[in-house]
Amino acid sequence: MTHWISRHARVLAAVGAGAGMLVPCVAAATPAAATTPTVTCTSSSPALAAKLQKDITAAVAARKGTVAVGLYDRSTGTTCSLRATSSYDSASTVKVTVLATLLWDAKKHNRYLTDTENKLATAMITQSDNNATSKLWKQLGLTKVKGFLTAAGMTRTTPGANGYWGLTQENVTDEQKLLKLVTAHNSVLSDNSRAYIQKLMGKVVASQRWGTPAGAPSSVSVHVKNGWLQRATHGWRVHSLGTFQGAGHDYMITVLTQDDATMDYGVTTIQNVARAIHRDLVPTASGATRYTPTSTPREAFVAAPPQG
Repeated sequence: MTHWISRHARVLAAVGAGAGMLVPCVAAATPAAATTPTVTCTSSSPALAAKLQKDITAAVAARKGTVAVGLYDRSTGTTCSLRATSSYDSASTVKVTVLATLLWDAKKHNRYLTDTENKLATAMITQSDNNATSKLWKQLGLTKVKGFLTAAGMTRTTPGANGYWGLTQENVTDEQKLLKLVTAHNSVLSDNSRAYIQKLMGKVVASQRWGTPAGAPSSVSVHVKNGWLQRATHGWRVHSLGTFQGAGHDYMITVLTQDDATMDYGVTTIQNVARAIHRDLVPTASGATRYTPTSTPREAFVAAPPQG
């Protein structure tokens, strides 16, 4: 069973296929100096693009560390980005890619998931179970993972080596490509596969429902997968992927951060961005949002080398 650990807790166990050790807790890194962000937005509605650019910029302007943002609203043709090609250690957000790879491979062989695969996939997404992830990662192998990345057009994503799936290098551009595949008919993932991924992302345990869903209105459905990782360099990486449908909108948000002094600092940064986006895309009356971020966010330590 996965052990959920706060940032003050010690590492409990090793995960991965023999090689993956959990990252030990290290002293919080000094946040990098804040720099003026350059957020770009385009839309069929120039006024919406201008408002999103202004509000996302304001949400990240005073934050220390490094923040990358991606927004795509299929309904209005709206796209916003910040540091979209910068690479980050994926931590547990790679688990969506692992599941997509599993389903893509099953489709190629014209088969359903086995009962065991279904149990592992459910634990991996809804509970962020690391042991389940390591088993699926080992079963698939790098060849299949890379095959899916090629099929998905995720050309700048590099799978973690030696079983360290948490060190997969990802970026906003590729994560947004993945979320687009999950949310619309395409030739890479079947409609059933897409529905399965969204179902699991919609059933994430309460302690992991933080990040991009913050401020989501009651009129949209919420699907999320988060991840964090602390290392000796660049401090905390805290990430969140989310897809949202309803109220005439179909949108997806990726926020990746690093150089955070604490996990909570990264969570707050992500949620500031998310609230601004939800508010601008789907304006609601005060108190009309149904999503209240957990006050005790949790995630699992991921497979990564014990040093560095």
